[in-house]
Amino acid sequence: MARWTVREILADMLPVLVVLTLVELGSGLVLDTLQETLLQYPSLLVLVPVTIGMAGNLGAIMASRLSTATHLGLLSFEPTDETLAGNAIATVALAATLFPVVGASAWAVQSVVGQTALPVATVVFVATLCGGILAVLSVVVSVAATYVAFRVGADPDDVVLPVVTNTCDVLGVLVLFAVVRLFV
Repeated sequence: MARWTVREILADMLPVLVVLTLVELGSGLVLDTLQETLLQYPSLLVLVPVTIGMAGNLGAIMASRLSTATHLGLLSFEPTDETLAGNAIATVALAATLFPVVGASAWAVQSVVGQTALPVATVVFVATLCGGILAVLSVVVSVAATYVAFRVGADPDDVVLPVVTNTCDVLGVLVLFAVVRLFV
């Protein structure tokens, strides 16, 4: 049941936003540890805001679709749910098509404005691997956040999108950090 008073929306959102702010600060600290590598390979530096933004966007798209499906009564949270599976597949397919382009574009931008220290294949690989991992994580986070909001009686429109977007932003930093550490 949706609650529409300012007081009830604030009661749902304020604790969530405080926790998410602290999580985002932690993400910035992780990103700071990558500074030396990013400065050494500027094409990876170009990937940082795009990867973080795309991770949040993937999560936001999935979360808003699930929230709408919940309001319409189309989502059952069962493994055989076609709405859930279709949205998950669409999210992964979107990432699979966008992240290679993001990687190639990051390399191209860096090659225009400066010297590239990494081959285009490496940058595309890093971006594509990050995108694949982030797509799966955004599906998991979106489903979990929507399910929890549904179970506790919170309006998914108020809670799920900020939780998923911020969580996926942080995951974007962590996944990029891990992929760069492992493969570059």
